[in-house]
Amino acid sequence: MNKKTNVFGVLCLGMSLFGFAQEEQVKSKKVEQLDEVVITDSRFALKRENSGKAVIKISKKEIENNQGKTIAELINTKSGIEINGTRSVEGQNLGNFIRGGNNRQVLVIIDGVQVNDPSIVANDFDLRLLDLNTVESIEIIKGAASTLYGNAAAAAVINITSKKASQNSISASFLTVVGTNQTQDDLNYNGSSFTNNVSVSGSSNKFTYLASFGNRFADGLSAAKSDNPEKDPFSRFNTNLKVGYEFSDSFGISTYASYDKFKTDIDGFPPPTFTIADTEDEFISEQKRIGLSSKFKYENGSLEINAAYTKIDRETISAFSSTNEADSYVIDAFNKYTFDETFYTIVGLNYGSYKSLFANDESFTNTDPYLNVVYVSDFGLNFNLGGRLNNHSEYGSNFVYSLNPSYSIPVNVGYAKLFGSYATSFIAPNLSQLFGFFGPNPELEPEENITIEGGAEFNSKKGFRINGTYFNRKEENTIVFTSAYENSSNEATVQGLELETQIDFIKNFLITANYTFTELKDGIRLRVPKHKANVSLGYDFSKTTYASLNYQYVDTREDLDFSTFQNKELSSFSLVDAYISKKIKNDKVKIFASVTNIFNEDYIEIIGFTTKGRNVNLGLNINF
Repeated sequence: MNKKTNVFGVLCLGMSLFGFAQEEQVKSKKVEQLDEVVITDSRFALKRENSGKAVIKISKKEIENNQGKTIAELINTKSGIEINGTRSVEGQNLGNFIRGGNNRQVLVIIDGVQVNDPSIVANDFDLRLLDLNTVESIEIIKGAASTLYGNAAAAAVINITSKKASQNSISASFLTVVGTNQTQDDLNYNGSSFTNNVSVSGSSNKFTYLASFGNRFADGLSAAKSDNPEKDPFSRFNTNLKVGYEFSDSFGISTYASYDKFKTDIDGFPPPTFTIADTEDEFISEQKRIGLSSKFKYENGSLEINAAYTKIDRETISAFSSTNEADSYVIDAFNKYTFDETFYTIVGLNYGSYKSLFANDESFTNTDPYLNVVYVSDFGLNFNLGGRLNNHSEYGSNFVYSLNPSYSIPVNVGYAKLFGSYATSFIAPNLSQLFGFFGPNPELEPEENITIEGGAEFNSKKGFRINGTYFNRKEENTIVFTSAYENSSNEATVQGLELETQIDFIKNFLITANYTFTELKDGIRLRVPKHKANVSLGYDFSKTTYASLNYQYVDTREDLDFSTFQNKELSSFSLVDAYISKKIKNDKVKIFASVTNIFNEDYIEIIGFTTKGRNVNLGLNINF
């Protein structure tokens, strides 16, 4: 599609959205950007101006303005991030390429507990299991964060907080979304995608509760791109229960349990050709989690314990069928102490026990003490320093550390900030790489990463923020797959630049934009675009009507063509999406609609696999 036509269409659609407003505009409630609080980079609630890391915060409001999307689709609009597979058939495997890293260098945390799958090759957490409608907020800290969060937190940490109970004695919410699921060549506009979620929550004296159920079903697309495609449906359901009790003003406990399962038809590489083809393969993933969080507050500090048990069962039905079972126990206990308004400390112990069934039961444990110190001066100088001793049952003790200074100065009604960091990371081989079904190597060595960052930010209360970050990550002993898993003899260095801006000084109008440049100095990284950009325009026509227009550009990148086993360059592409919502009945009822890939761009995300064309979603959200 002609790019000039794309841009012209975006402008026309944006003007038409503004022209849609016939209701009286209301005064905008400006977001006080200087008061924005970030937590993930230090575990303390610090003002953004005192944080020295690149932290992305996805608020409850932003999630509500993206209902109908998946978690991966929403995260994929942020700087430094490319989640490959979000634009293909619903059940496509997801590749979390953050700052040129891969899945095993990205750590996911849910309600304070690290989550992963020790039976899977990347030892990562599968975001396809989660329902965005159960999420309260998401914070993403980019760069090495191993001192606070341990193994695998080398490229990023995705910190997910689930929804909290209502303050009313009883509240309920019902959401349903119906949409199409079609390719560029088959615009039939049939209802083929269905999302539902219902939740009940409340508070009574010192007791809180929340229960929810959700399901998602998508049909109509084939995973493989072929002349006579067959449909590969995806289905998922989620159940969650959370209860809490405040014994006193200083002590409270909450417990939770969840059961998540999805099943997807997949297309594979059947012998003897081993090229992508329509097959009757299936993939099933099932997760059970139970956990407990407790917090005891005392003068100037708190003692917190987060613990969880996770059981994951996966089955692949194909020419290379496999069954995986995995169990993990994680306990994170830490003491936070504030000496005064300038000096914060956290001392903790993180324990994890991981087991998976291959030919035999295989397991490992880690027991990691850690310390982090934050200093916030009254003259603009800030330090975030940390260290962690990884005690791995197979690889002994490995020390990682981070140095993260920043300096901010007041400028007119805002601030300007310079920041930098030097951090090391340790990534142990996972059980699948050591003992799994395909190419295991018990002699693997851990990966070691060194990350350097530097950046600047300007933030104004008048409604303007801009920041830029340079990053450089050096990898040693990178684990690669040839005929089996092995450590690469070559060091890999990934460098890049991230730019972000947020503009909201125009009444009721919010503009956000980001750009990412990623470069591998030695070698190549598949499916990682060198340039990527996102622009979002959001407008509140009134208290009850909101609309947004979103644009994404993905540059050329390379992928492996399995028909030739040669790397092939994929063309760049641009996608434009639109969303509009309307609240009625005293804001208790919201109806919304979205259109994705408005111009029906034809592109390749993964060689041999289908991509989504123009699709439409209609949704209804009722709150009681």
